[in-house]
Amino acid sequence: MLKTEMRNEKSRHIDKMDVASMVALINEENRRAVEAVAAESVAIAAAVEKISASLQQGGRLFYVGAGTSGRIGVMDAAECPPTFGVERDRVVGIMAGGEKCLSSAAENSEDDGLAGERDLIAHGVSAGDAVVGLSASGGAEYVVRALEYARKIGALTVAVTSNAGSPITVAAEMSICPDTGAEVVTGSTRMKAGTAQKLILNTISTCAMIRCGYVYENLMINLRPQNRKLRGRMCGIVSEITGWEKERSQKALEENGWNIRRTVTENEKKEEGCKNA
Repeated sequence: MLKTEMRNEKSRHIDKMDVASMVALINEENRRAVEAVAAESVAIAAAVEKISASLQQGGRLFYVGAGTSGRIGVMDAAECPPTFGVERDRVVGIMAGGEKCLSSAAENSEDDGLAGERDLIAHGVSAGDAVVGLSASGGAEYVVRALEYARKIGALTVAVTSNAGSPITVAAEMSICPDTGAEVVTGSTRMKAGTAQKLILNTISTCAMIRCGYVYENLMINLRPQNRKLRGRMCGIVSEITGWEKERSQKALEENGWNIRRTVTENEKKEEGCKNA
């Protein structure tokens, strides 16, 4: 039996527990998800190295999943443009059943293997891209076929699952398999397995973007001025780097089209010119 389908003895009588005990047990089990991800640090780092190399050479990163796994992939992909300032087609989330399944579950869509291959073809996935397949059980046919196709055409393929030795680990070149164990509610992999997947994708995308130069020190230097909060954050980042008051940072950003890199670079050029005068 798959580990993610086993019964968790600690929660066998959770329906008889008071709410405080339920919360304590779920938090205790959530810690296991964090520990399981930590145990896969070497595998995650190896995947980041190869994904970063693909991105640096102009490739794209695709997340492919079904159900909870697909939603987590789409969410991480959607957050890369506002966080790192990358183009929206640089990190792409593809979900079994399409966009309608982001808000309405269609569990049968994960069994459509041909759709997994077809969706990658529709997105023009090529040998220079990286494809991360997500399936808590490791057996979603949609993800398996997508990974098989991606690998066949020469793309980098990475499987993320909570069941080592499952079909997607066979289909992919590399695997990340956090052992999250039995869920508090039997088979509900939106819980620990889903938490582990989110932690892994956050780590992969963040590390890859850092390696690609989208972060300076630990600052988001490619932010876009989409709203007041982000403009305020951009002023704070420029002030942090240059030591300016925020009013000066805002004026400089306005003069440089709200581009943090350009603002800081222009400042450095001016300072260098003053030194050489």
